[in-house]
Amino acid sequence: MRLAPLLLALAIALPAAAAQPTQISDAALATAAQLRETALKDDTGWKVTESLTTEVGPRLAGSEADARAVAWAKAKFEQLGFDKVWTEPVTFPKWERRSEHAQVLGPHSQALVLTALGGSPAGTVEGQVVRFANLDSLAKAAPGSLDGKIAFIDYRMARAQDGHGYGMGSRVRGAGPSAAIRAGAAAYLMRSAGTDNHRVAHTGITRFDEGLAPIPSAALSNPDADQLARLLALDPSTRVRVALDCGWNGEYTSQNVIGEITGSSRPDEIVLIGGHLDSWDAGTGAIDDAAGIGISMAAAKLIGDLPRHPARTIRVVAFANEEQGLHGGFAYAEAHGAELARHAIVSESDFGAGRIYAFDAGNIADDARDAVAKIAAALKPLGIEWTPGQGSPESDVGPFAGAGAAWGWLGHDGSEYFDLHHTADDTLDKIDPQALAQNVAAYAVFTYLAAQADGGFGSSPEQAGSRRRGLGR
Repeated sequence: MRLAPLLLALAIALPAAAAQPTQISDAALATAAQLRETALKDDTGWKVTESLTTEVGPRLAGSEADARAVAWAKAKFEQLGFDKVWTEPVTFPKWERRSEHAQVLGPHSQALVLTALGGSPAGTVEGQVVRFANLDSLAKAAPGSLDGKIAFIDYRMARAQDGHGYGMGSRVRGAGPSAAIRAGAAAYLMRSAGTDNHRVAHTGITRFDEGLAPIPSAALSNPDADQLARLLALDPSTRVRVALDCGWNGEYTSQNVIGEITGSSRPDEIVLIGGHLDSWDAGTGAIDDAAGIGISMAAAKLIGDLPRHPARTIRVVAFANEEQGLHGGFAYAEAHGAELARHAIVSESDFGAGRIYAFDAGNIADDARDAVAKIAAALKPLGIEWTPGQGSPESDVGPFAGAGAAWGWLGHDGSEYFDLHHTADDTLDKIDPQALAQNVAAYAVFTYLAAQADGGFGSSPEQAGSRRRGLGR
């Protein structure tokens, strides 16, 4: 037998060598502990968040401020000392908001506070309002039963630390208009997907199913939804005028802005963190998501300030147009799909700046479980518990995680997040600087230990589509 066939036969007959467990050294843990304490006293995250919300302000995707935000991010990466900074194009349809008004007509005439949903067309509609308690009840409305009328879903979103109440709230926003169209409605109103009682409305993107002619669609502030419900109880024939000036206007090309801290010994391997650069247009996009930009930039900058960089490269991505459909995340996944296995693990900060209370990781190989446990132990002094089976990859890293990338989840306390989300109240004063510093510390510890670990975490196209929620699943 020739040598090559012999070796092949042996390879088939012998059991495969067990993969070496991923290791995190005591020295790395000691450095992470020092980094954790440094970050808690550092204000870089606050300064970056303040800079973006002040110098750029609201950053609606496709607007003039979008371009200024891209220039700001490039300059900020360079100012913070990142080794490499570049941009990658992200093209998407451009939606514009110009004006929005609503008025109760008749004997109880009064203005209502509302905001157009992203993706809504322009239009002025006067009609009788028909209230539905939830999305399911509207979906069951007979075709033609709402001809010329305005559908109103009066679903109140539940408050939760992990924000799970937003699931149904976002469904009401995303699927409600199409259900209204099928019943014949001329316009669509919803109670805001939010947990506050302030007289500010929550915007957000909506969709229209293929083949349906879009109708003006808007969200009422929670107090105004209460008011409209009372008026309808008093007089079921209550009529409202909705006037929206908004709509799609061609295409726009923005940029994912990327900065790197080069790895010391394995620079071709990547730990990716980030946030999204765009925001809605009512507030200044502080919690959504200037905080995520500040947290990720600051965490990487503090790691870059260490006497020696970790083994792997740290890549921070300021993603374009998350708000209207994860456009930056999908563009990144497409551009870097062939490099997926080089991404040791990915994570994003896109759930405000409340204190991080939980940690988990998903798409993790069995031989990396001990390393994840060590990261969890290093996070515990920050008040962060390891919660196997909880969490998920946040927003823009979701497409890459769906393609098989290992992901980390650092769970922010979102109890008050949806008081502010997508509203004019999303401004810098709502962020607690100490909570923001705790976030920076958590991301710095996680990112450094992942970048310094000897061995991988499981990123592989073989994980594509699994999107396992965590080690407990």
